[in-house]
Amino acid sequence: MEVVGLLCLAAAVLAWGFLWVWDSSERMKSQEQAGLLGGGSRSLLVIAHPDDEAMFFAPTVLGLARLRHRVSLLCFSAGNYYNQGEIRKKELLQSCDVLGIPPSGVRIIDNRDFPDDPGVQWDTQRVASVLLWHIEENGINLVVTFDAGGVSGHSNHVALYAAVRTLHSEGRLPKGCSVLTLQSVNVLRKYISLLDLPFSLLHTRDILFVLTSKEVAQAKVRIPELC
Repeated sequence: MEVVGLLCLAAAVLAWGFLWVWDSSERMKSQEQAGLLGGGSRSLLVIAHPDDEAMFFAPTVLGLARLRHRVSLLCFSAGNYYNQGEIRKKELLQSCDVLGIPPSGVRIIDNRDFPDDPGVQWDTQRVASVLLWHIEENGINLVVTFDAGGVSGHSNHVALYAAVRTLHSEGRLPKGCSVLTLQSVNVLRKYISLLDLPFSLLHTRDILFVLTSKEVAQAKVRIPELC
């Protein structure tokens, strides 16, 4: 019991020690992000399934809104793996409303080309073509999606990264359109809560969004039941 108590105390001290660093660091990052991302930009969040927006991207969406970005969302499937696609589409619209994305800014693709199935590899060129059309049609300045690890390793997540990378490497993205990908981390970092704070502060390569207490409550309004 004494060992557990000491570990808890050490964790508390470590968290406290980094909180003051976070406060000044976050102010600096906010200024840097505002300059890097530019206020008033049109951002497109590209996800594979309903619930990705809440499970993985809520801090990003709320952070972009803080910078006065006009955020829209493109979902490449209805999340019908368990035959609950219609329910999950409605949940996605409700979740986006909570996160500040209006229904007019949400597009859900529901066809056989992009099934919700980790065992199916989506065609990279088809994904890229659909994505590029949405980028050009809506004058998007910033695309946000998964990185090569797909956060959870889901093949549908990885397919989105592959499509964005293809567009970027082939020079097909419109001039002035940037891309941000969500960094995948190992299993340990996913579940150590505040203890991950120093890692996030020290190892974030470009952009770091940290939610306020009010934004945390906003993000928790819709907790997805399906993965």
